[in-house]
Amino acid sequence: MLVRSGKLSARDLERALLAQQEMGGLLGRVLVRLGVVSDLDIALAISAQLRLPLAQAQDFPDLLPEVDGLLPEFLHANGVCPLRVEGAVLQVAMSKPQDAFVIKALHLATGLEIQPLLALDSDIEKALAGPVEEAAEADDGLEDSTDGGDFVEHLKDLASEAPVIRLVNSVIGRVIDLRASDIHLEPFDDGLHVRYRVDGVIHPGELVPPRLSAAVSSRVKLLAHLDIAERRLPQDGRIKTRVKGRELDLRVSTVPTVHGESVVMRVLDRASVRLDLEKMGFEADTLARFNGLLAKPHGIMLVTGPTGSGKTTTLYAALAKIDASEQKIITVEDPVEYQLDGINQIQVHAQINLTFANALRSILRQDPDIIMIGEMRDGETAQIAVQSALTGHLVLSTLHTNTAAGAVIRMQDMGVERYLITSSVNGVLAQRLVRTLCNVCKESYEPDATVMTGSGLHRFMPQGQRLIYRAVGCPECRQSGYKGRTGIHELLVLDEPIRRAILEGRDANTMHGIAAANGMLSLHEDGLRKVAAGATSLDELARVTQDQSDA
Repeated sequence: MLVRSGKLSARDLERALLAQQEMGGLLGRVLVRLGVVSDLDIALAISAQLRLPLAQAQDFPDLLPEVDGLLPEFLHANGVCPLRVEGAVLQVAMSKPQDAFVIKALHLATGLEIQPLLALDSDIEKALAGPVEEAAEADDGLEDSTDGGDFVEHLKDLASEAPVIRLVNSVIGRVIDLRASDIHLEPFDDGLHVRYRVDGVIHPGELVPPRLSAAVSSRVKLLAHLDIAERRLPQDGRIKTRVKGRELDLRVSTVPTVHGESVVMRVLDRASVRLDLEKMGFEADTLARFNGLLAKPHGIMLVTGPTGSGKTTTLYAALAKIDASEQKIITVEDPVEYQLDGINQIQVHAQINLTFANALRSILRQDPDIIMIGEMRDGETAQIAVQSALTGHLVLSTLHTNTAAGAVIRMQDMGVERYLITSSVNGVLAQRLVRTLCNVCKESYEPDATVMTGSGLHRFMPQGQRLIYRAVGCPECRQSGYKGRTGIHELLVLDEPIRRAILEGRDANTMHGIAAANGMLSLHEDGLRKVAAGATSLDELARVTQDQSDA
C-alpha cells in the first residue's frame, strides 16, 4: 500500500526487509526506524488495511476516563488507552488493535463491550503518562552546584538521559503534525512553557517541570553544537535532523532571561517550502507587474514586511524563476535558509567581520548579474546596493517596513539621497501572510450591507455574489478553522509621478495616495479580493492588516 501510494520506494522496501531479517520485529517499526516513512504513514496504511478509524493526538481527551478494573501497568504494557465510555461501550486507542487477546482481557476486566481504534504508540504513551512526567521521574532534582564544572557535567549527563532525549524528540516531532514554523521554549516560575507557532499564530504546548528546564534547554544546545556552559550570553546555531521521514533544518536561538534560557527553534522544512511565485497567492495582475520588474536588467527590487511575512521565501521564489545557467547570481544572507541550485550563496559571519557591506564589496569583483541581499540593515549596505544597481546589476533585497511607500522613506533615513533612490529603485513589494480557510469546515454567510460597504468588500465581489466565508473549526484543521497560509501583496512601481513625489520630499502617505490613484491596490484591498474568492475571512484579514501605517 505504501509503495502504491508513493510514500515508499521499492528500493527502500528491499532495504527494510533486509534490516528486518537482521533486527527482527514488525516491518512497519523497521521502516520507521530507518527513517524512510513516518509513524503516521504506517498507521494510515494499517488503518486502511484493518478498516479501523485512526485516533490522532487531538482525538484523545484531556482527562482520561477512570474505568474500574483497568490497571495502569496493563495499559502501559499493552499500548492501550481508554478514550471514552458511552453506555455499555468502552472506546479504546490501541497500538495493536488486531490483538484479540488484549481486547478479550479488556472485556473481562471491565465488563464493557470494547470498541478498538488504532493509534500511534507515542500518542498512547503521551496520553497515559506524558513524556514530561516520565522525564520528571527520571530526575532527582537539578540544583546549582557551587562547582561550575561539576554543574555543567551534571547538566550534560542529564541532557543525555533517555527520557530527556525522548521529551526533546517529542517536542521537535510535533512540528510535522502541527505544521509549525517555530518552537518556543520559554522558562518561567512554574516551568518551561513549550509553544508552537502555526500559520503565524502562537499555540500553547507542553509544560516541562522547573527542575527539568535547564536539562531540556541543554539538550537542544547540544544538538545545535552550542556551548552549554555559557548561559549568560545569546547564542545561535543549527540542528539538522530527520523527523518522520522528513529532513528538517532548525535554526536555534538562545537568550538569557530572568528564569533561565529562552530557546526558539525556527523550522526550515525543505519538503514544505514552495519556491513557485504562481503558488504564493499573487493575483494575476500583481504577478505580471512583479515579473516585469524582475525582468529588468538592473535596478533595486525591494520586498518589505514584518518578520515572518514570507519576504525571503518570495525572493527565493523570484531567484528560482530566473535561469541561473545564463546568469551569475550571488546572495548574501544571514543565515542561508535554503540552498538553491546554481546560485552562489554567502553566509554572513559578524564574528570575523564578514558583514553584509563587506561581503557586497567583494561580490562586485565576482562579476555578478543578479545580487540578493538578505536584508538592508544599515546605511552602508543600502549605499553599496544603490551603487550596484547604478552600475548595471539587478539587486533584490528586503526591508522591515509596513507599507511599500514606507520603504522609500526608510532608505532616506538610512542616508540614501533622493535622486539616487529615484535612479536605482524599480519597485517595492509589501507582503503579509493570511491564514487560508479550512476547505472541510468553512461556512458561507451573507454579511450585512454596512459590513460590505464599510470594509470596501462590495468593490471586489463578483456580480450577483453575496456570500463570503468564515472559520468554523474541525478535526482536520485542529479546531482553528484555518489550514495553511497565502500571501497578500501591495506592489509600488516607481513610475514618473512617484519619482517626482520622492524628489519633492513627500511623505509615505502622499506617495501611497498617488500610487493608489494610478491603480495600486493596498494590502487590505488585495486581501479583500482573497475574501471575495473564499480563500480567507474578514476577521483574519483585519488581524493581519489592522496597522499598515509607517509613522
